[in-house]
Amino acid sequence: MIPGGGQPNMQQLLQQAQKMQQDLARAQEELANTEVDGQAGGGLVKATVTGGGELRALVIDPKAVDPEDTETLADLVVAAVQAANENAQALQQQKLGPLAQGLGGMPGLPF
Repeated sequence: MIPGGGQPNMQQLLQQAQKMQQDLARAQEELANTEVDGQAGGGLVKATVTGGGELRALVIDPKAVDPEDTETLADLVVAAVQAANENAQALQQQKLGPLAQGLGGMPGLPF
């Protein structure tokens, strides 16, 4: 029920839900096609991921490659990928957050 005791307009609720579903699908497609970067070691290692978290590229500056110290290189790779994923999560929140908040604004739904 909606405030005031009336019944929600089911056609209107259905239209709102369909629009929200379309908006969400558009935002998810945009995220899948948007790339964000992360870096470590002052830019010696750079990772590129999609807004959905798919690793697309990894660039390692030759200065970061020391055959005697591969552990540091591995740490830099992990840190760069983590930074890129954090940026992807921020992008997801930016794109999808407003859509999720919109669910609470639909009258007659228990959100």
